[in-house]
Amino acid sequence: MPSHRLSAAALAAASALLLAGCASGEAEGTEDDGRIDVVASTNVYGQLVEDIAGDLVDVTSIITSNAQDPHSFEASAQDQLAVADADLIIENGGGYDPFIDGLIESSGTGATVLTAVEFSSEWTGGSAHDDSAHDEGEDADEHEHVEGFNEHVWYDPHAMSDLVVAVASELSLLSPDDADAFTSAADALAAEIATLEASLAEIEAAHAGEDVFVTEPIPYYLIKGAGLTDVTPPAFSEAVEEGLDVAPAILLESIKLLEGGDVRVVFINAQTGGAETTQVIDEASANGIPVVEFAETLPEGQTYLSWMQDNIAAIQDALEE
Repeated sequence: MPSHRLSAAALAAASALLLAGCASGEAEGTEDDGRIDVVASTNVYGQLVEDIAGDLVDVTSIITSNAQDPHSFEASAQDQLAVADADLIIENGGGYDPFIDGLIESSGTGATVLTAVEFSSEWTGGSAHDDSAHDEGEDADEHEHVEGFNEHVWYDPHAMSDLVVAVASELSLLSPDDADAFTSAADALAAEIATLEASLAEIEAAHAGEDVFVTEPIPYYLIKGAGLTDVTPPAFSEAVEEGLDVAPAILLESIKLLEGGDVRVVFINAQTGGAETTQVIDEASANGIPVVEFAETLPEGQTYLSWMQDNIAAIQDALEE
């Protein structure tokens, strides 16, 4: 998944602002008000923190809009300042948001870092935030997609249930007086997220083994939880995810799958795509195959829970068409 580190110009600007802040005691706009400052790589994680802590913390989400493509995101000087001032940082990890590693390294923050992929039962990569890599001079662009692991773990309800409990634990260390409130809210949220797994199990009971085509493997964990079979040629989804052209032979194979009558639903990434994705959508439409969109960031007006409920409902509705 292509990504970009913090640009040299942004780093220079951030450094200048940080130095100015040191000279005056605090950088402008970052006065210490005694509240916990949390930085999240995307608004998905930021919203989970808000559900746990409410107005007891200040949350800054770096990627906040469906118009921002996480694949090509470049952090700003303001992002650098937010990370430098953070008490807790929530990143996705697994090669998904390496710009956070760049910000952590260049800001010198002492914040605790929680890495979402480490709460996935499929993660075997060890700590995704590896300081030794920085010590050896490895830059953020080298933190690419981890081969064999699907990093879109916000679509994994079980991982998110465990993450929110961990967030509450870290917040409790930062503000012991509010520990009971954090723990109670996190336990309630984790229980609600767990109901998503039950909804996926209901889909599995009715549609286990049915074929789906996935242009980019964002909803992998939902598909797995629903017991569906991804028949997409791996080379197709890998090329789309990396922003590369799909080889003609692979595209032809994909079109034949859509014409074959076994594919029940096509899943696409609403925030990225290209000519091949458009061709797949057109082919699905021509063959009466429903197309369901998934996103990498939280839609406006949604909570994590309501968003996932809508996603699962969309899968079920498509399978029943």
